Amino acid sequence: MILVKAKRDDLLVPLAAVSGIIERRHTLPILSNVLIERGPGPLAFLATDIEIQITARSALEPSGEARSATVGARKLVDILRALPEAVEVALQLQDKRLLVKAGRSRFALQTLPAEDFPRLAKPAGEVARFALPQKVLRKLIGLVQYAMAQQDIRYYLNGLLMVVEEGELKLVATDGHRLAFASTTLAAGLPRREAIVPRKTVIELAKLLADSEEEVRVELSATQAAFSFGTVELISKLIDGKFPDYTRVIPPAHPNALTVEREPLRQALSRAAILSNEKFRGVRWVLGDASLKIVSSNADQEEAEELLEVGYAGDALDIGFNVNYLLDVLNNVGGAQVECRFGDAASSALFSFASEPGFKYVVMPMRI
Repeated sequence: MILVKAKRDDLLVPLAAVSGIIERRHTLPILSNVLIERGPGPLAFLATDIEIQITARSALEPSGEARSATVGARKLVDILRALPEAVEVALQLQDKRLLVKAGRSRFALQTLPAEDFPRLAKPAGEVARFALPQKVLRKLIGLVQYAMAQQDIRYYLNGLLMVVEEGELKLVATDGHRLAFASTTLAAGLPRREAIVPRKTVIELAKLLADSEEEVRVELSATQAAFSFGTVELISKLIDGKFPDYTRVIPPAHPNALTVEREPLRQALSRAAILSNEKFRGVRWVLGDASLKIVSSNADQEEAEELLEVGYAGDALDIGFNVNYLLDVLNNVGGAQVECRFGDAASSALFSFASEPGFKYVVMPMRI
């Protein structure tokens, strides 16, 4: 029974869009498979890891008869990628196997019953729905995602907080040592909603979103987040936990302000990082009248020193930071200039960019 016959890329593009969430080893073998569905609607590929579910549809014309199969996603992707671009591919079901035919090539893959493939249930309760251009959401995620925690015992930090309130969408990420905040305007009148989206979902979403004005439709419920754009629908469970109060972390008004060119600062920090302590990655910022001295040293008593002329007329200050946290923000946020605000050597520092008015970055100091 022919499941589908199409050009290679009509199959490969949607299949590649869903296969990114599939782990190579699973306790449930069917989770290594992709569900292929052909019926009254367009050809669809569906993948899940129980926490996330992605569906991608092909531009092929719908067929009348409903047919479906599940097959190893990685193997099918590898086979399609290895075939010539313009070749026509036929997927055929035969004796619990999927035959892949293209030109003189033949492949037989094991299948598992389509009816056993797990799907995420639709959420109950109130849902906040809104839409924004894909490139806006993609940019917001890029501004903050590097600050998410990785495998932290405080599980609620291993994700991204999305807040809808008062006509704004706010994205917040923190690992407890630094915090990134970005916001954009939405249509007014939406119900307030908070959702902690898991790290894996955020990274996959950032890969799939296009740099275009086409809309992404977002639905936030108490237990799920759904993102629909183009031919793709991504549904994810949320992290159940209480995210830290980010409004208390962002300092309201530090008195000491520093304005510096972003690229010279980034380059100076990159050089100083070479001789920083490999474990703690600390650098000292020594601020004086119109100058910033960046100093690093390591256990071998090697030292680096960088001197920058900057717009600074505040109190003399000697404060330490993890250099990786500073490079992260400078590498991920564009703009010509950075404004840095400080309290004292024991207070967090606030970084902002004129090019990104809705963005703030807070870094805790470290003793060096």
